[in-house]
Amino acid sequence: MKILYHHRTASKDGQAVHIEEMIGSLRALGHEVLVVAPGGESAPEEKSRMGDDVGWVQRLRARLPKWVYELLELGYSLHAYRRLAAAAKGFQPDVIYERYNLYLLAGLMLKRRLGVPLLLEVNAPLADERERFGGLALPRLARWAERRVWRGADAVLPVTQVLGRMIEAQGVPAQRLVVIPNGINEAHFAAAPTPDAAKRALGWEEALVLGFTGFVRDWHGMDRVIRWMASPAAPANARLLLVGDGPARAELEALARELALGERVRFTGVISRDEVPRHVAAFDIALQPAVVAYASPLKLFEYLALAKAIVAPRQPNIEEVLDDDRNALLFDPEQPGALEALLARLAGDEALRLRLGEGAHATIARQHLTWLGNAERVVTLAQSLRAAPRAALGDAKA
Repeated sequence: MKILYHHRTASKDGQAVHIEEMIGSLRALGHEVLVVAPGGESAPEEKSRMGDDVGWVQRLRARLPKWVYELLELGYSLHAYRRLAAAAKGFQPDVIYERYNLYLLAGLMLKRRLGVPLLLEVNAPLADERERFGGLALPRLARWAERRVWRGADAVLPVTQVLGRMIEAQGVPAQRLVVIPNGINEAHFAAAPTPDAAKRALGWEEALVLGFTGFVRDWHGMDRVIRWMASPAAPANARLLLVGDGPARAELEALARELALGERVRFTGVISRDEVPRHVAAFDIALQPAVVAYASPLKLFEYLALAKAIVAPRQPNIEEVLDDDRNALLFDPEQPGALEALLARLAGDEALRLRLGEGAHATIARQHLTWLGNAERVVTLAQSLRAAPRAALGDAKA
């Protein structure tokens, strides 16, 4: 099958992991994938770096009036469409696969021109997200664009059931929704060192290591973990490893200094994806202190793959993957002290940590949470859409 893969993502964080792994898995299955994206397809040496982001995009957004930036985003659709159409002319795709981004209509435009199915991967309700966290100057235009592409796609692939229900509420028929969560590249994590070796590499041989991976923001709640580290409930050998970077780093480092934690808290800064397994391997307790209601956090799948005892909030999107006391401990995010109580419980119970870790690792096979499995589902879906009568496909009037 020939798959025209389109995205507008320039950042080198978890988003890029999803993109790279899906492309690689589709190719591993023997399909031909042509990528159209800003700057072209990344070379192997340019693979994503955990905790990294694209500064020039943020600087441009900060300097321009919001309404100007948003109109530029919408205008980019025309540029992207021209690039997609030029690529399709020689490639002759069987299907278009697009990673949804706000104001990005290029895939929908090309689908209507060529009459080939459009599969739309959706990781977040970006109009809501932007309005809540960054602000929108043109919310009516943003929501129009979002609904138009969601309704016009032949299949919409949200990463959680929660997100799927949000999309369905915007007029997308349930039969066009196929939930495909994040996954794991098992081969990438198979070469991870043993926990003891990973701790030796950090100089923390006798430590109880709590860990977090990714681009850390203030809402992730890592300040609560740092304050717990300074409390009597934390054992003296407890250490906190934050793998990545992010806007909350400076504030968290200042808090650690204020609490005199010294080398008990360590940031790796931005690292390559290849380095992630050897850091996560050192974790005794893997942290997801907070998460937005619709996300499929990539870090959870990394924790599962390396058999870590996970602490996460009890909320519907998390419970799509984690079961309390089976492969994780879940806490009520509305209950003060609930996270801290679970940290203390896990810190003092090695047998519980091992049992949860075994349950975590078994989850990957039980729920088929691999990128290769995701690619197989996408291909099966694309083939079924190719075989369907055109009248049954996406809403031409969306």
